[in-house]
Amino acid sequence: MTTMNPVSRRDFLKLSAAASVAAAVAPSFAQAAAAATPARGGPFNRTGKPRLLLSLAAYSFRENFPTMRGKPNAKVPAGRETDLFKFIDYCAAHGCDGAELTSYFFAEETDATMIALRRHAFLRGVAVSGTAIGNNFSLPKGPKLTEEIATTKKWIDRSLLMGAQHIRVFAGNVPKDAANFTRADADKQVIAALEECCDYAGKRGIFLGLENHDSIGSAATLIPMVKAVNSPWIGINLDSGNFRTADPYKDFAECVPYALNVQFKVEIHAGGGNQPADMKRFTKILRDGGYQGWIALEYEAKEDSAVAVPRYLQEMKALFA
Repeated sequence: MTTMNPVSRRDFLKLSAAASVAAAVAPSFAQAAAAATPARGGPFNRTGKPRLLLSLAAYSFRENFPTMRGKPNAKVPAGRETDLFKFIDYCAAHGCDGAELTSYFFAEETDATMIALRRHAFLRGVAVSGTAIGNNFSLPKGPKLTEEIATTKKWIDRSLLMGAQHIRVFAGNVPKDAANFTRADADKQVIAALEECCDYAGKRGIFLGLENHDSIGSAATLIPMVKAVNSPWIGINLDSGNFRTADPYKDFAECVPYALNVQFKVEIHAGGGNQPADMKRFTKILRDGGYQGWIALEYEAKEDSAVAVPRYLQEMKALFA
């Protein structure tokens, strides 16, 4: 028969005090968690000072990857072929805190590849800030929409393996051959698809950021759609260069409270054409909005990326400091 050691009065008082503290603290943690969880896609209640973390999107070097959306890229310049492992090395060499690994450039989409990239990034001191897929949810119910949802879920699982907590997703466009299927019909399918994918993503701790792109190129169309998705795992992937409005800076500022991830472009669309982006102004808008998180340079301008990207990264570092 095992004898139990008696508990001294001093130990009993210590245990009782600890239990009392735990009981008192537990509700406060629950209340804090509830307060921090938005009901319908934001706005996100961030506290403290702004935190601007520098990342680089692999799409900035799209011409250098031998694979593009599962197909060979025959236009890679001689001597400039790269892959996602080398891209992570590039991010480390240029002082980026993060690397955005766009799904288009994966030569292999195996679990082993995702884990290998996660390991490589960790050893180089670079976080995988997110990934991006080119989905289209603006489809009628049927096999094509089901496939788009299934692909999104696959990349949610892949993001988990890579250690990326954010995926950029699209609403997409209505196909030209979709007879009697209106934009209003498509919006309903987009919201339903996002709710299903967010439910799947939330169980894995992954956020989905809906980008201001395609049919939702303004704050007036983007924010209501994000709020309509009944999930705390949805927000905005805020692209500074994608607004098609008279004042892109105004739309950008309105979206900041809902932003999960930000992408800086070096050009904006305003006045009927492209103009150089005022990155200092965009940075101030993010600070004023209390943004905390990743800001990835996504370079798409005509100047050679090998020359332009390092220069713009230096500018962003100075702005974020």
